[in-house]
Amino acid sequence: MKIKDMPKECRPRERFLKSGPGALSEAELFAILLRTGTRGKKNKEGKYEGGENVIEMSNRLIREYGLDKLLECSLIELQKINGIGPSKAMQILTIAELQKRISQAKHPVKKITCANDVFSHFNELLKDEKQENFYILMLDTKNNIIGEQLISKGILDASIVHPREIFKPAIKNSASKIILVHNHPSGDPNPSSEDLEITEKLMKSGEEIGINILDSVIISREGQWSWVEKH
Repeated sequence: MKIKDMPKECRPRERFLKSGPGALSEAELFAILLRTGTRGKKNKEGKYEGGENVIEMSNRLIREYGLDKLLECSLIELQKINGIGPSKAMQILTIAELQKRISQAKHPVKKITCANDVFSHFNELLKDEKQENFYILMLDTKNNIIGEQLISKGILDASIVHPREIFKPAIKNSASKIILVHNHPSGDPNPSSEDLEITEKLMKSGEEIGINILDSVIISREGQWSWVEKH
């Protein structure tokens, strides 16, 4: 049954308007976000068969994957799911990103005093990432956060993380010092030889430029690793 063929009092949007979001099921809330279901396949007469309305599709997605797993998928992974194209995949990932930012907004870290502060600042952002993300965290003379910048996304490689790309945003934002931050999707926070090589290279460049690299922190689901704490 199409949504438009349902009694008005049973449609998600009408129920939302009448009773508020708390009265809706997870599938109904998801249906409001995704808006349309699947058309199915054309039969010999040229009519579509086997389609789902958006509530049926939402129930299937939640039943098969769970909301938490859906929000952890990548854009490509989501588009492999029946009924999820680029637009719906982006809508789902928008929820995931907003969820991270809301969590950060509720527990803001304004000043860095140790590696755990860095972990608290980036954990929600990076803990479920499937690729390595390399950030710099920019600080003033008193270690207050003045900004952050994503430098690269993907496999961390010394040829990609060039000092020019690292220090350009720091200079632009008049940062006194920076912290290098990246995640390990594998879950193991311990550095690779490549991680150590990149850190040493960038620290030397920072000394030459006059922008101190305060620390290099690796974040994963199993914890964190800090250059300062391990040296």
